[in-house]
Amino acid sequence: MLLLLPLLFRGLLCHGASTVDPQVPGPHHLAAEESPSFRLIQISSFANHSWTKTQGSGWLGELQTHGWDSILATIRFLRPWSQGNFSKEELKSIQALLQLYFHSFPREVQAYASQFQFEYPFELQVSFGCLIHTGKALETFLNGAYQGLDFLSFQENSWKPFPGAGSRAENVCRVLNHYRIIKEIVQKLLSDTCPRFLAGILEAGKSELEKQVKPEAWVSKGPSPGPGRLLLVCHVSGFHPKPIWVMWMRGKQKHPGTRRGDVLPNADGTWYLRVTLDVAAGEASGLSCQVKHTSLGGQDIIIHWGGYSFFSLLICLIVIVTLVMLVIVDSSFKKQSSNQDVFSISHPAFPTGAKTQDPRNSVHQLCLAQESWIKNRLLKKWKDRLNQL
Repeated sequence: MLLLLPLLFRGLLCHGASTVDPQVPGPHHLAAEESPSFRLIQISSFANHSWTKTQGSGWLGELQTHGWDSILATIRFLRPWSQGNFSKEELKSIQALLQLYFHSFPREVQAYASQFQFEYPFELQVSFGCLIHTGKALETFLNGAYQGLDFLSFQENSWKPFPGAGSRAENVCRVLNHYRIIKEIVQKLLSDTCPRFLAGILEAGKSELEKQVKPEAWVSKGPSPGPGRLLLVCHVSGFHPKPIWVMWMRGKQKHPGTRRGDVLPNADGTWYLRVTLDVAAGEASGLSCQVKHTSLGGQDIIIHWGGYSFFSLLICLIVIVTLVMLVIVDSSFKKQSSNQDVFSISHPAFPTGAKTQDPRNSVHQLCLAQESWIKNRLLKKWKDRLNQL
């Protein structure tokens, strides 16, 4: 079945023919972190001779842009710009290629499992892609791993075993290198299709990729690492792009005990980072967490241990002002209500024995009732909102 690949992919190869170097815009945050890259990742698990499971995904740097629906056998575009500037025909050709590949790959592996000395259960990983270095120098890669260990790669139009992978990898490469047409297709995908697609999604997603979102930071105390010691935690969240500098400081000196966690994704596409410091309880005074990020325009965030950030002070100030206003309004309403009760007793609106009623008095009483109802309802809403803080 692998020999059907040239027929399915001939249309894409024709569309992708190019004699001009791909023009790849480089968003500044991608360039700051690494050269712009696009890669496809495949993870295939083989439990036995009949049960297999394959997962596929596409990544722009560390941002997932594509997924593979193994049930419908279709590409899932996870961003509005994930299609890049490829035509519908080109995308259909790629999808047809992937459908054939993901269908035939498990069968081919199982057919050769004994010859390749693959022992069930086992897992294969494949990473395929390209990146553009500064100066538009193109680098391509296709690497395979067996049980999480580097196994083989595609270099200079041939399959080569990874150093130290042993005779099993050599045997696999020897078999794969017999398929000349497959090697030509892989080379074309790496050298032409991948960089054109990378250029397209970088251009289509430029506004989102270059967005700047300021981080929010706060400090807290973590679980005690031992008697007489404190674990200081600096949380930084909601920032974009990903590159960020966070450090525990004593004055202007970096604290050597700072421990940085992994930068993790938030659901909205921003990032979160946790940076900790294990110190003696008596040495916590004078420490601060400092945050540098491109969105801050050089105005670093500095939060002193035991102090409060400007954001926290602002929230506290709003709460205090709201409480004072509620007390004043409540006192005013109570005083007004008391005066109205006294007036009603000494000057009843409806004298005993009166058989007629002045229409103007009725309107006045109705307006007073409506005004009191509106004020009381507004006050209740304020109190309810305050209780939710």
